[in-house]
Amino acid sequence: MVTGVFAARHEYVIIADDDVRYRADHLAQVVFRLAGADLVRPQNVFHPLPWHARWDTARSLLNRAFGSDYPGTLGVRKSAFTRAGGYDGDVLFENLQLIRTITAAGGRQGRADDLFIPRRPPTVTRFAEQRVRQAYDDFAQPARLLFEASWLPVLLTTAARRPAVVPALLAVPVLVAEIGRRRHRGRTAFPASSAGWAPLWVLERAVTVWAAIAVRCRGGVRYRGERIRTAATRPRTEPTAAAPPRAVTEHRNQQWAHTDPRPVTAAGSQ
Repeated sequence: MVTGVFAARHEYVIIADDDVRYRADHLAQVVFRLAGADLVRPQNVFHPLPWHARWDTARSLLNRAFGSDYPGTLGVRKSAFTRAGGYDGDVLFENLQLIRTITAAGGRQGRADDLFIPRRPPTVTRFAEQRVRQAYDDFAQPARLLFEASWLPVLLTTAARRPAVVPALLAVPVLVAEIGRRRHRGRTAFPASSAGWAPLWVLERAVTVWAAIAVRCRGGVRYRGERIRTAATRPRTEPTAAAPPRAVTEHRNQQWAHTDPRPVTAAGSQ
């Protein structure tokens, strides 16, 4: 992805996973919003919606309730990306890494929570493979990691001592997810039943976050044939224009020698 952005001849670059499906009006909206921001963060929505996509949609709704979701696509100004010295792609949570890199370098983030970009759901097998890996992303957000790690002890203790309270506890994520569904025109994109899947996702994460902790103790999570330990670096350790990573600087110098100054549209994948 770094190669694609440095090679781009347009100021506005759209980065997307290969399962994201932009329409022309979506592209126009991202470009429009990049006029006032260095990075635009839209909202992905699964289409179509098999059962496992509905399950994972609950995660997006809970993220929206507390802020914004982490999409598989971002719009970024090439000048802001260059000013930041690129970003470290050798991490698991790449979209968060890029967001942190741009903002740590002084870039402006535009949260486009009302811009819904479709993405194809994974296969059921791929969905199952992603459970622990997605939980491992919590290591990039320690407060969230601790919060989610507390769910399993709380649920088990409550089930042992006051089992009648468990349904009430599981109703809480439904209410929170519904808040996320109602924010920023979410009801136009997420079915009314979406929040009802939140308890299943919470139960899943209550278990998989502990699996992720165990994987961390063994050196990191396996992804694409290698073991990755770092989910994402913290904001204060992000590269800046004054001190970009050496490998990125060398790559940038090689690319600039071959850059065509004429503007064209560029896109990459993360």
